[in-house]
Amino acid sequence: MDIKQIQELVKLVNKSNIGELKIEKDDFKITIKQKQDVSQQPVLQQPQMQQPQQSYLPPTFAPSIFAEAKSADAEVPAKIDNTIIIKSPMIGTFYRQAGPDKPVFISVGDEVSPGVVVCIIEAMKLFNEIESEISGKVVKVLVEDASPVEFDQPLFLVEPS
Repeated sequence: MDIKQIQELVKLVNKSNIGELKIEKDDFKITIKQKQDVSQQPVLQQPQMQQPQQSYLPPTFAPSIFAEAKSADAEVPAKIDNTIIIKSPMIGTFYRQAGPDKPVFISVGDEVSPGVVVCIIEAMKLFNEIESEISGKVVKVLVEDASPVEFDQPLFLVEPS
């Protein structure tokens, strides 16, 4: 199982009512749990080897990668006063438009709804469309175009509708 598959599983758990997902395949075991509190991220446990003397855990499954995979593409809105923050689900470069001659995805005053692309974050030469998980009006864009962003960095302030 590679990191992309794990990220997809985290997305699945986030967008569903699944409380816990366990997968066991050969020497690989993973458990993803969803907290009841909306402000919490799902817990992604480190894989455990069933037979440590016979198997080898490849370096691609190092604990530091799980820290990133745990939150990948999990936009968790956080409330501040009467606005909601759309945060970056990953580390990368923030872009407000798909290309230099393309229109901006969203601007201040625009209405967004779940599934609407709000920006693109480039990570390791991959362009990831970031979608809104909430409905509302964009109040403020908190990041400059083509600037680096960190995981969980606020990107937009949205007034819920």
